[in-house]
This record gives sequence, structure tokens and C-alpha cells, in this order.
Amino acid sequence: VLLEPIQGEGGVNMPPAGYLAAARELCDKHGALLLFDEIQTGIGRTGKWFAFEHTGIRPDVMSIGKGLGGGFPIGAFLASERVARAFSAGDHGSTFGGSALACAAANAVLDIMERDGLVGNAAKMGRYLKEKLAALQEKHPQQIKDVRGQGLLVGAQLHGEGKPVVEACLSKGLILNCTAGKVLRFVPPLTVNEQEIDFAVTVLDEVLSSGNQEKE
Repeated sequence: VLLEPIQGEGGVNMPPAGYLAAARELCDKHGALLLFDEIQTGIGRTGKWFAFEHTGIRPDVMSIGKGLGGGFPIGAFLASERVARAFSAGDHGSTFGGSALACAAANAVLDIMERDGLVGNAAKMGRYLKEKLAALQEKHPQQIKDVRGQGLLVGAQLHGEGKPVVEACLSKGLILNCTAGKVLRFVPPLTVNEQEIDFAVTVLDEVLSSGNQEKE
């Protein structure tokens, strides 16, 4: 059973309380493996090293990438000892997984993240970002339908299409991503600070106030 602990491309969808624990229970009951795709949610993005740490359960296998290399291409997966015993040398490969340069980059990224406390910063700034977006939702209830996410993986679901909002924000110096048609996805660097979040929210406020959004 392969799941994202938080759906990224699907629109920053959070699982209902107990959903992932129930998946773990069912997998254990039927002898199935539980695999988590943490390529987007891992390496500090959600305010913990891995999103599964918020759930109280552990997957059998976990895929990681993206943030692991800090922008340098690398892919990897982690497995429990029981699952890992099923693999022999050469059974699994990744185009960028074993590169000496990629691994050196990943080690440097992890060292800097630990040194600078970036996982903790993601948790703190994630709370701040959600608070600011929630306040913006109160101001623009006809345009913002929902604010959700964990750490610095936050989505603001609009009532209308997100593309015109993204384009208007870009013209004002703010890069946003729209996924699932109507969800503005905020995934700032883990080094982001309050001033930068304030700038982003101010720009979005200006865009929404100017009516740059298609209605449903």
C-alpha cells in the first residue's frame, strides 16, 4: 500500500485523523507492506524530519528525494530491517541514488539543516504562515475556501481558478504554485523568516483585493 502522508500534487490534502494509523493496522492484519512517498513531505518540510513522525506509526519503506539534495538531484529509499533483508546488491537502483557527488551534497544539506535548526524553523514558520493565511481567509471568505497543511507545506484552496492569482502574484515578485486547479501551494525554503512570509501574504492580499480571480 503506497501513500503520501500528505498529498502534494493532489492539493495539499491532509488525511483524516486516524486514517494512516488504520492503514498501518490493515497492512499488519493482512501481511501487506505500507510504503510512504515522502519525496515532497520529507527532509524537514512538515516541521519534522519526516511527515510520518506526526502520525505515531512507521512505514515499512519510505522514498525520499527533492529536499535531500538541496536542489541537487538525488533519490533514495529507506526500509525497515525486515524489508531490507529481502534486497541483495544490484536488486535496486536509482539514476542519481549512488552518485558520490550527490551523496556528498546530501550530507552537506543534512549537516547544515542540523546546524541551523531548519526543521524547527519549518515548524515555527509553518504555524506563522498558516495563521497569516487564516487571517487572510477571514478577510476574503468569498475567494479563499480553505487553508490547510503541515509545517512549510501549506495550501490555500480558492473558490475560483488559481492560475490568474499565480500570474498576478508573479508580476509582483511572488512565486506561487497552483495545484489541482484551485489550490495555491506554499512551499518556501526552510530558511524562510517572518518578514518574507509577511511579504508573500501582503502580495496575495493585494491580488485578491484587486479581483484577480475567476469565479466558480
